[in-house]
Amino acid sequence: MEILIKAGRIFYGIMIACLGAQQLFYADFRPVIFPPWSAAIPGSAFLAYLVSGVLIAAGIAIIFEKKAKEVSLYLGGVFLLLLFLGQVPYELIIDPYSKHLGVWTNPLKELVLAGGAFAVAGSFSTSEAPGEKKPLLIKLLENFIPLGGIFLSITMILFGIDHFLYVDFVSKLVPVWVPGQLFWTYFAGVALIGSGVAIILKVKLKLVAILLGVMIFLWLIVLHIPRAIADPYGDKGNELTSVFEALGFSGIAFIVAFGYTQQPK
Repeated sequence: MEILIKAGRIFYGIMIACLGAQQLFYADFRPVIFPPWSAAIPGSAFLAYLVSGVLIAAGIAIIFEKKAKEVSLYLGGVFLLLLFLGQVPYELIIDPYSKHLGVWTNPLKELVLAGGAFAVAGSFSTSEAPGEKKPLLIKLLENFIPLGGIFLSITMILFGIDHFLYVDFVSKLVPVWVPGQLFWTYFAGVALIGSGVAIILKVKLKLVAILLGVMIFLWLIVLHIPRAIADPYGDKGNELTSVFEALGFSGIAFIVAFGYTQQPK
């Protein structure tokens, strides 16, 4: 159990640090962090560098468990702010295709980034000295810890629905050497929807979340890494971003599998 939890934290930390490194390389926000209208913001490159530094530092802190609980809570709060002050308004106001579920991919991914941060925070035991007072913001953010798995599940369910709405697109993502692309498209859709519902309802939580983490990790190996090797720079490294996301999402699932609301010691 402890091995998978530690692995989950490391996977999540690597994802966050690598997303920050990508932003440094391109001097621009990754779409999963902030929507495309960032180019219209004065000093957007400087802001991208600043956020990159924060992401890299936070990822390293989580990997090496240095103030990782507090860092994860703050990180989760930042992602929620970016989601509701950036991603959601962009889709509702700017994007002319906002009624199509497919264009909500990045906001849904950022919801997982936030949920993953809260799940990571909840995976650490709380040790408080007598009379010690927590900062008010930390107390507020701790209320989101139980929602970590729900945030993951919401995205998994909607991504599963995407498999049925955009069959032609999704089936083309299945490697050509894998027989039955259409079958695997529908299978993955059912698996994502089923796992999301099961995690929310806590039905066979450990088994379902582990299987979800393993499935996403297999996609990392079979799908995302080969695509990133074939096209590492296209669309500002989008395929490479998918590698980091798959690693981090699988890690979140492993943390959720073993619970992430430990009691104080």
